[in-house]
Amino acid sequence: MAVTETLTAERILAATEEVLRRYGPAKATVVDVARALGVSHGSVYRHFRTKAALREAVTERWLERTFVPLAPFVEGSGPADERLTGWLTALFGLKRAKAGGDPELMATFMVLIGENSAVVDRHEDRLVEQIARILADGHREGVFAAPETDFRTTARAVFDATDRFHNPAHAAEWAGPDADAAFAAVVALVRRALRA
Repeated sequence: MAVTETLTAERILAATEEVLRRYGPAKATVVDVARALGVSHGSVYRHFRTKAALREAVTERWLERTFVPLAPFVEGSGPADERLTGWLTALFGLKRAKAGGDPELMATFMVLIGENSAVVDRHEDRLVEQIARILADGHREGVFAAPETDFRTTARAVFDATDRFHNPAHAAEWAGPDADAAFAAVVALVRRALRA
């Protein structure tokens, strides 16, 4: 007798990502997800009340993968200016790998991101919070001159200044021959601006 896997939100999200990769956001349906899982579409709706809720959750899951590789730069030891450079470099690398490694899925998620601006806003807020934590450490170390009471505003400025290297709208530029040099120049400029 075969043992069937319990239907979980995580299994549904993984199947949804695969269905989106296969059919694209315009053609993928909840029925396609259910078929991929071997369940009824009603079973999927028990976990996600609407197709929009499912698409929002899969977008959030995709964006969430960014935080694990960035955490060591936020929580680690070492000089804050080096950790900030490492964080910015890692973020650029992650975004570039997503864009170049699976262009079909990236195009799909660009559509989903457009549909789920609140998810994107929360994602960006968390990224800015990570930068703010590094800046606060740098301020305590005497490396950064960011105002002690306003690390978040300064962190947002750093995030915005490096937008070209993490905003998927610029993904086509990331494979260009000058992308790494341009990135290094912006990071150097940011570090000089933050210096105490």
